Amino acid sequence: MQSTMQDWPLTLQEVLRRGATLFADSRVVTFQGAGSRTATYAEVARRSSLLAAGLRRLGIGPGDRVGTLCWNHQEHLEAYLAVPCMGAVLHTLNLRLSARQLSFVINDGGDRVIIADSSLAPLLAAIRPTLGSLERVILVGEGGDPSGLGEVIGYEELLAGGSPLQDWPELEERQAAAMCHTTGTTGEPKGVVYSHRSLWLHSLAVIANFGLSDADRICVTVPMFHVMAWGTPYAAWARGADLLMPDRHMQPQPLLSFVLEERPTFLGGVPTIFQGLLLAAEAAGADLGFVRMGIGGGSAVPESLMRAYQRWFPLVQAWGMTETSPIGTIAEPPRGMAEEDPRYWHYRSMTGRPVPGVELRITGAGGEVLPWDGRTVGEIEVRGPWITARYHGDPAPERFHDGWLRTGDVGTVDERGYVQITDRSKDVIKSGGEWISSVELENHLMAHPDVLDAAVVGVADEHWQERPLAVVALRDGRSATAEDLREHLRGRVPGFWLPDLWAFVDQIPKTSVGKQDKKVIRRLQADGSLPVRRLVRVERA
Repeated sequence: MQSTMQDWPLTLQEVLRRGATLFADSRVVTFQGAGSRTATYAEVARRSSLLAAGLRRLGIGPGDRVGTLCWNHQEHLEAYLAVPCMGAVLHTLNLRLSARQLSFVINDGGDRVIIADSSLAPLLAAIRPTLGSLERVILVGEGGDPSGLGEVIGYEELLAGGSPLQDWPELEERQAAAMCHTTGTTGEPKGVVYSHRSLWLHSLAVIANFGLSDADRICVTVPMFHVMAWGTPYAAWARGADLLMPDRHMQPQPLLSFVLEERPTFLGGVPTIFQGLLLAAEAAGADLGFVRMGIGGGSAVPESLMRAYQRWFPLVQAWGMTETSPIGTIAEPPRGMAEEDPRYWHYRSMTGRPVPGVELRITGAGGEVLPWDGRTVGEIEVRGPWITARYHGDPAPERFHDGWLRTGDVGTVDERGYVQITDRSKDVIKSGGEWISSVELENHLMAHPDVLDAAVVGVADEHWQERPLAVVALRDGRSATAEDLREHLRGRVPGFWLPDLWAFVDQIPKTSVGKQDKKVIRRLQADGSLPVRRLVRVERA
């Protein structure tokens, strides 16, 4: 028996239409460092249709890739809407990649046109001779040097050259809408291609799990080149929430200024962003109580950081990756558990439970499915309607297992379905036959009042196979020693976990999206560039 339901396609054209008509007065605010500029949803929608018409005049058609090398601002949002809705594929480009990797990503995507901020023109010009598919560049803003870019047209010139697109094409919900590349921490970046259907369903998940409404004001601090800004632009547009765009002004002081001026109700970002905003707010004596929720992801959110924000709003930990669009799990305590319950922060600090739409399991080295008992450690695998089944141009069969995505994250799942990631598979530390969680060590180190940031990696050891090396960045003016921090860890973790190798640095190396770059730490340690100090040898009873 078949259902009687309509088979209505889930495409981003419906998202565009909703924002333009149902929420025409909602606002898009772009920070300019000193003051902001504002446009209504109706104005942004009209400009998006002008952009689509302009791209069509340039010969862009269904399936063609249009790259964006832009900060978080109104014009980038217009591309988010226009490019997929005209049947082309939006390819967001990570402006923090190395020149070689950026060239690889553009060529791998086959971008015919790139919309680039004028301030980033030199970055693109440096690799222009290596870009085989690129035909022209559309420059956003004034003052950029177009030399070396080849054929160039101004963004506003393109929009002024015609009328809004009226004959939007009929789209199929499973066709490609957007593409992101992984950050390539191992090997070359891999392309993940999102469908209209997957982005629509992911937007509904974001709306439902975070309770978004047109009363919200969402500050998009996640770079729009990183996993579609975690889906917040489409979710906000579909629900009519104001979008607050920081542009390039993501440093703690200007970001705080923007936040205090525009008073968002919802913030999302990596722990580094929240750490910097916290220090700036504390220094200024600012009150962030107007925010109702913050979402931290990209790497583990330290419990100490969540506790610090609790005075204003809950900073909730979420987990995902480029391959999962990215929402996979959210860490919220079980129903009815109050903050005074000693287990409350245990659940807040976990990776969380899978959101509706995401199935999750853990598997052993032989591919066997492992139990959810909170103790058994295995690789996390996921599947669902917004999780990739392959990579663009690279089947990578080693990353998939019987229809499940192998995430590369290792952890446990308890009886209630709460996941605790203990490491990346490439970062696990095995010492004397026992596992040591670098994530848990890092969280405990960052709970020390003198510590700003910390990373833990495994270092080869002739006796124990591997031992943890703790790399620490202290807060300004603080003076904790390795002995102090080792004593701080004692009693919080098993004795054999206590690092006997320590290094103090000004800042922890980070990837282009703000995650700890442990491959850099390992390289510095291997070539002797890291000032490593050894304390006592670990002994076992």
